[in-house]
Amino acid sequence: MPRRHHPLLASLVALPLLLGGCAAATDEDAPRAGALQIYSAQHIDITEALAEAFTAETGIDTQIRDGQDSSMGHMIVEEGDASPADVFLTENSPAMTTVERAGGLAEVDPETLATVRDGLAPSSGLWAPIAARSTVLIYNTAMITEEELPASIMELAEPAWDGRWGAAPGGADFQAIVAGMLAERGDAETRAWLEGLASGAEIYQNNIATMEAVSSGEVPVGIMYHYYWYRDQAGDGRASADTALRFFGGGDPGAFVSMSAGGVLAASDMPDEAQRFLAFVTSEAGQQVLVDSGAMEYAVGEGVASDPALPSLESLEAPVVDPSTLSSDAVLQLMTDVGIL
Repeated sequence: MPRRHHPLLASLVALPLLLGGCAAATDEDAPRAGALQIYSAQHIDITEALAEAFTAETGIDTQIRDGQDSSMGHMIVEEGDASPADVFLTENSPAMTTVERAGGLAEVDPETLATVRDGLAPSSGLWAPIAARSTVLIYNTAMITEEELPASIMELAEPAWDGRWGAAPGGADFQAIVAGMLAERGDAETRAWLEGLASGAEIYQNNIATMEAVSSGEVPVGIMYHYYWYRDQAGDGRASADTALRFFGGGDPGAFVSMSAGGVLAASDMPDEAQRFLAFVTSEAGQQVLVDSGAMEYAVGEGVASDPALPSLESLEAPVVDPSTLSSDAVLQLMTDVGIL
């Protein structure tokens, strides 16, 4: 059932992401001698597929610790030079910039960055994109026509949309979208949009719940990432029945494309192996592993085609944002200020 935003309830959703999103360390988390330590906030099935293919190609053993973007980024910062992590993979880049700004990343080999499509890598050169996902508006085709849809994501903050849209602001995905908006539109405009969300949106736990809410008719439209819809459509389609997607395009903040990121830790005691892993992930072989996984995220490597069901990455007309400028901490503070978290 839909529910209006409630700060306490939203906090209960967000707190695990902020404070406890990383699973508590167990004996299985103890670093295994000789194994490359991968701290991953990417979808675990994708990371496992990449790690398995890397080991098959190089013979280098890997060990994965799974977590969430923001909490894992802050954990690496807190661990500092004592961190066991050699490589950090994130779902969205703002968590990577948290580690970057704390001086925790080594420069990525230029040969690795050269394999990534132009315009996607951060200006800092301290991490590499490994996949991309687009912001979309999902809408219920039985409740609203294409002509009635907003032309911009910014319109959702207007009173006409009160109670008619859904989102999952407690998640790193949505917060990355806000980070892009903040970088492009500035504090005042982003704050006003978030205030509209706080007063007028239905709050859901995650992207899938948002998609299901639109499909069931709880709300006519919702904001999420593209690949949840495409993955469901490639399956039984039940969670996305009677829905379609709008790609805002035109450089709108609602066309923001978020980069999943990979970085090598400055304190790694296996720096050469870590650089090899990142080179593999962005290589043609590694990017094909991503595509073949059925993740429906965009490949970012030169010459590697994404799933043919997806509109091309170039056709999305995403706003131009240097991912080095995105800050998850600034977004969390802003969302806290307006009472969402």
